[in-house]
Amino acid sequence: MKKGIVVFIIALTVIACQQNKIGYVDNVKLMDGYQEKIDVEAKFRTKAEALTKKRDSISQAFQLELQEFQTKAQKMSQKSAQEEYGLLQQRGQFVGQQLQQEEQLLQKNSQTEMDSLVSRVKNEIKAYGKANGYTYVLTGGDGGAVLYGDDAQNITDAVIKILNDKYKK
Repeated sequence: MKKGIVVFIIALTVIACQQNKIGYVDNVKLMDGYQEKIDVEAKFRTKAEALTKKRDSISQAFQLELQEFQTKAQKMSQKSAQEEYGLLQQRGQFVGQQLQQEEQLLQKNSQTEMDSLVSRVKNEIKAYGKANGYTYVLTGGDGGAVLYGDDAQNITDAVIKILNDKYKK
C-alpha cells in the first residue's frame, strides 16, 4: 500500500512538472512596432500619392483639352465636332482604364508584400516559441484570442526586437 502511495505521489509530481508554457503576442503592437511593416506601408503610401498626383495631372490636362475642344467645336461642322468629341471620349476612357489598372496593380503588389511580411512574422513567432520552450503562443490585441494575459507571458516586445534586428541586417 505504501509503495502504491509513493508511486502515485511520484506520478502526480511528474505530471505537475509537465505544465504547458503559454505566451501571447499582441498583434497590433507587434505590427505597429515592426520597422519593415512601417517601411512597406510608407513605400506604398508614397507610390499611391504619386499615382494620385499623376491622375490629378492627367485629369487637369484632359479638362483643359476638353475646354479647348469646346471653343474649337463652335467653329466646326456638327459632324466633325461629334467625330472629334468621340475620339476625345475614347482617349479619356483609355487613359482612365490605364490609371485604374495601375492602381489595381499597386494594390495587388501591396497586398502581396504585406501577406509575405505577415507570413515571416508568423514564422518568427513560431521559431521564438519553439526556441524558448513555449507549448503555445496565442494572439492578443484587437481580434486576438487572448482577452487577458499576465504581462509576464507577453512575448510581444521580444518578438518585435528579433524582427527589427533581422530586418536591419
